[in-house]
Amino acid sequence: MSAIVQFDNVALDIEKIRGDFPALARTVHGKPLIYFDNAASAQRPSAVIDATTDYYQNHNANIHRGVHTLSQEATELFEAARDDMTRFIGARDRKELIFTRGATEGINLVAQAFARPRLNAGDEVLITHLEHHSNIVPWQLVCEQTGATLKVVPMLRNGELDLDAYRAMLGPKVKMAAMIYVSNSLGTINPLKQMISEAHKYDIPVLVDGAQSTPHMAIDVQALDCDFYCIAGHKMFGPTGIGILYGKEERLEAMPPYHGGGEMIKTVTFEKTTYNDLPAKFEAGTPNIAGGIGLGAAARYLASIGMENIERYEATLLDHATRRLDQVDGVEIVGTASRKAAVISFTVDGVHPQDLGTILDHHGVAIRTGHHCTMPIMQFFGLPGTSRASMAFYNTIDEIDYFVDALEKSRAMLT
Repeated sequence: MSAIVQFDNVALDIEKIRGDFPALARTVHGKPLIYFDNAASAQRPSAVIDATTDYYQNHNANIHRGVHTLSQEATELFEAARDDMTRFIGARDRKELIFTRGATEGINLVAQAFARPRLNAGDEVLITHLEHHSNIVPWQLVCEQTGATLKVVPMLRNGELDLDAYRAMLGPKVKMAAMIYVSNSLGTINPLKQMISEAHKYDIPVLVDGAQSTPHMAIDVQALDCDFYCIAGHKMFGPTGIGILYGKEERLEAMPPYHGGGEMIKTVTFEKTTYNDLPAKFEAGTPNIAGGIGLGAAARYLASIGMENIERYEATLLDHATRRLDQVDGVEIVGTASRKAAVISFTVDGVHPQDLGTILDHHGVAIRTGHHCTMPIMQFFGLPGTSRASMAFYNTIDEIDYFVDALEKSRAMLT
């Protein structure tokens, strides 16, 4: 297949893009690396690596507090990254973006600082059967703390949500809803705009777990009209240990701080502390400065390619991988939703996922095996786990063909 992929008047040079990611040039067990574990953590382009290196080499200082040159430079770089992310997700104002350690911290922040003060015994928190553990456990904790009840929207055998059941579960008892945009284990893309609109009819605030959607599709939080949106930097080709919590300004203003310490204060006495304005109110202590700068670089890099182009190209990868896997005897794809991201979970008759992952690694192919932090989904299908191939815009049709050939060889060896 040509290295140039044409969409209308836009051409993507996939080989050039691959050259932006140093890790893709390495070998594993003497074979070229084929990285199909992007849903767990994506690779980083040189633009991100260079941005973080430049901070440490040339601008390393604490931010916001210093009048000296390095501190001013570091502050400008960090806050410019906030602006980059504001534009990237279509937020109304930069003060609506809080730097976090990742999507998990963002969800916990909302659960404890927003939901917990508002929940009482008899209230309900609504999540879905498709959630990652990070969007289950925080809500279980807050329900235990408040006496609220956790309700779960059921899923169908094809991996889609039962939207009729969802509508029936909405009502005045529901005080909070939290839902994933894209399933990390099945690839299902939920109709979030519709679901949020229906929840808002009952004045139900909605948090979106955007860890898997942000790297693979254009996001506009204002068009979604979500109340909160959580991002994991390492899944969108940025550094680890950094993320974003977007919240509507009025929601964030009404919330108490989640952490106390430096930076989130205006004044401190032993008798009373007054809190800082947004976004500093939720950013206590020295942040992951290099991570934030790197995340801004990732946003700029993705924007330079175009999220619509990325989404369309990854759809071609998904279609090809699905067709090839459907042709392999003994392979069953788990999750066949009508709208999916480039994530395929599958089983192989008579082969344990961990064994398959180990053998494929010796062919240079990196996939994920296990429950993918979605044990309720695995329980639904009666499986201990699956094998998962998750693709990104730097992957190719040729890599998929090699992967399927290696899969057939591995199956023959293991059965």
